[in-house]
Amino acid sequence: ATVGVEAHTHEFIATAHEDQKFGFSLASGAAHEAIRRVLALPGLRLVGVHSHIGSQIFDTAAFEVAAHRVVGLLRDVRDEHDVELPELNLGGGFGIAYLSEDDPAEPKTLASSLTAIVTEECRTSGLPVPRLAVEPGRAIAGPGTVSLYEVGTVKLVDLGGHSRMYVSVDGGMSDNIRAALYDATYTCVLASRTGAGRPMLARVVGKHCETGDIVVRDTWLPEDLVPGDLIAVAGTGAYCRSMASNYNQVGRPPVLGVKDGQTDTLVRRETTEDLWRLDPVLATRRLASEPPDERPPS
Repeated sequence: ATVGVEAHTHEFIATAHEDQKFGFSLASGAAHEAIRRVLALPGLRLVGVHSHIGSQIFDTAAFEVAAHRVVGLLRDVRDEHDVELPELNLGGGFGIAYLSEDDPAEPKTLASSLTAIVTEECRTSGLPVPRLAVEPGRAIAGPGTVSLYEVGTVKLVDLGGHSRMYVSVDGGMSDNIRAALYDATYTCVLASRTGAGRPMLARVVGKHCETGDIVVRDTWLPEDLVPGDLIAVAGTGAYCRSMASNYNQVGRPPVLGVKDGQTDTLVRRETTEDLWRLDPVLATRRLASEPPDERPPS
């Protein structure tokens, strides 16, 4: 159900307002009509309703408004069809801290708040409290990953009174499109050594042919940064690998799992052969150019 809630997030990941592609609108009556059609079909069994207001949301009040409106839909279903639906899914979108000033709600606090409002709304509507579900995907996966980039070049730009250090790395929008797509922000640190230089305003940029190929827009890094240093970008476990591409014919990086001091390869690095495997012309030309003793067995 589209519940008509302002989620206070980027417009590309806001899903509860009317002027977008997702869901059946409560305001227009489309959600009620969809329920009528499902209940009329003997091959389908309606067990609940679902809403989703957006992603990377810190304002818990938006979830509370959504809960109020969706419980109202449950009440309408009961009153019109004499059916009490046993499940209510309030979706996901719970924000995580990409920056130090981000202040996401604790899971326990959010769960208590949503449970309380659904319970109260059901009480006033004379409904049994349904099985309540949420979808905390980013909140689980996001903080669990750090992306490591190798510095390729460092460039100083005079901005008239101060300077910015452009740090180009060996990845970018092919492995993390979020900054270019959503103006997403991240924090990063020099990970391979302790910097000796003073902190300098920096922008970490990718290797792709786009000015908007930015990994971290504004940060502070040691002024003695040099090619070969490693930069660690935190909070990249959600919507990075899953949205990665081979833009500019760049292979996707590997994914390593670290536990108790041990490292395992979860996903290997893509090779040139991986990039060419769906291109029979390139694959044939490459095979023909290899010396006979270097060709793979047929």
